[in-house]
Amino acid sequence: MMTGMTTLAYIGPTEVWIVVGVLVLLFGATKIPQLAKGLGEGIREFKKSVDTNGDETSAATTTETTTRRVTTADADEAAGTSSGRAA
Repeated sequence: MMTGMTTLAYIGPTEVWIVVGVLVLLFGATKIPQLAKGLGEGIREFKKSVDTNGDETSAATTTETTTRRVTTADADEAAGTSSGRAA
């Protein structure tokens, strides 16, 4: 008896050609390249947005850290104390 996962390991070239044939029948030979192009553009846009979001988060964190340091130093200077130095 075969389980569901082991039968996927036995997909051969005949089955692949059957799937391709069914796709051609369903969508037509001219529509498949358009679908593949749209899928590729969608994946590319998704990766671009993920990369851009990571860059913005990194820049925001750096700016926030710098702002905190300057604000703390200004507050210490105004209070007449110095942070990080022994009196």
